[in-house]
Amino acid sequence: MSLSIRNQIPGTVTSVTSGEAMSTVRVRLTGGQDITAAITTDAVKDLGIAEGTAVKALVKSTEVSLATAPVEGISIRNQIAGTVTDVATGGAMGSVKVDVQGGELTAAITKDAVEALGLAAGTSVVALIKSTEISLSL
Repeated sequence: MSLSIRNQIPGTVTSVTSGEAMSTVRVRLTGGQDITAAITTDAVKDLGIAEGTAVKALVKSTEVSLATAPVEGISIRNQIAGTVTDVATGGAMGSVKVDVQGGELTAAITKDAVEALGLAAGTSVVALIKSTEISLSL
């Protein structure tokens, strides 16, 4: 199946904490970073997700925020360090490609944000992704 979601990073499930409706799934990405995905408990069952399952973390580029350093005092737990490899801007928006160990993320952010953060190839950044914005595929 082909998807329009460009951010597809492979990893392995390290734990699943199930609730009545929602579950949190911790995934160790190929590069060694840990992320958490909040998905329905039905999805965990339907996909057979368990510790050791190989998955891909899927994130729309519009759901990736960027910071120039780790952020404290925020509810977003997924903070993935990386380096900007490419920046393309148009009239209002920008597309920023970030190399993270074991993969690449693309963030769609405003042109104003690209300029305010001084983003260019080689800039160190932290990608911020809410756990509810991460989907998992097998």
